[in-house]
Amino acid sequence: MMNIYKISVPEIFFGRGSLKYAGITARRLGAEKILFVSDSGLEKTGWLDLIFEILERENLKWIKFTTVVPNPRDLDIEEGARLYRQEGCDVVMSLGGGSPMDTAKGIALLTSNGGCIRDYEGANRIQSPLPPMIFLPSTAGGGSDISQFAIITDAKRNIKMSIISRTLVPNISIVDPILLMTNSEGLIITSAIDALAHAIESYVSLLASPLTEVRSLKAIDLILKHLPLALKYRQLDDLENLAIASTSAAIAFSNASLGMEHAIAHSLGGMLDVVHGLIHPILLAPVMRYNLPVCVNKIAKFGEIILGKRLQTDESTAHAGIEKLEKFCASLNVTTRLRDIVSDRETLPLVCQMAMYDSCLLTNPRPATWEQMLQICEEVW
Repeated sequence: MMNIYKISVPEIFFGRGSLKYAGITARRLGAEKILFVSDSGLEKTGWLDLIFEILERENLKWIKFTTVVPNPRDLDIEEGARLYRQEGCDVVMSLGGGSPMDTAKGIALLTSNGGCIRDYEGANRIQSPLPPMIFLPSTAGGGSDISQFAIITDAKRNIKMSIISRTLVPNISIVDPILLMTNSEGLIITSAIDALAHAIESYVSLLASPLTEVRSLKAIDLILKHLPLALKYRQLDDLENLAIASTSAAIAFSNASLGMEHAIAHSLGGMLDVVHGLIHPILLAPVMRYNLPVCVNKIAKFGEIILGKRLQTDESTAHAGIEKLEKFCASLNVTTRLRDIVSDRETLPLVCQMAMYDSCLLTNPRPATWEQMLQICEEVW
């Protein structure tokens, strides 16, 4: 007898030129004045001006909030919520990667539920519906435009809080691959590896289901094929496939959650402000090796994809797949040692102790203590 599964996704507009639906969809959701959340880097690309022209065609008003930083902080979100109320906004729209979109979710949360962000840390603690949200991802990786997650830094405690709720899924995600054309090489890499980590961790998650596993595997296949081509040729076809992979991985992790690698990454980001996308090429392979004893068949499936063939046994295929992943990451000219992004080795025990409180650890396929996580971090120092 099959189990019963639930999957949550927003309404998705995907394709080249889909940006043009930003105004129509906002109007359909009852918008009169939009709080538009983005960052200063994207302002320089000209994309904001293009979207504002689209909104003007629908006679919509908007107010910008672009003081978003990587690893978004609760204090900035409180400021955004004050602006939303002061300006009488009725819809939240966000263009960006994970930081602007998580900031937008936090603002929508505070304007409808009150209190402070810390009140909602953990799973299913949001009581009231959020205002309508429309997200336009400018990278192919974070997946916040799809997911039930918001990752926000508590500035006082220096930790990243995971907030998980069905209500954090935006109403509409508009995925226009043309936006990726202005991404730097570094941003394409870190975003794609973030999506790869989402796909792998959701695939081996304790909450994985047939509905999420198929999306995880598709995302893995697309990223491994198209990331090198996207970097070499910068063709829209390859960037579009990375966008498909990112969306697919986001549907998977939003519904199956993640694992130990993201728990450590969140802790590093919250305590030391380490850029999220830089952590995965370092930790992903060793965490897979740690999990191997309890999910050898699944990691062997990953091995089949990355190797292009199956070896004699599941175990040999899985080991070879992890080794190939390490070579794949090294070929991208990104750091694969923790010492290059963390200045003080003495902080690692506290980083791992804090990671024990991250909700992603609950769905890691193999239980872990902070000492075992520390051992992994020391191995890749």
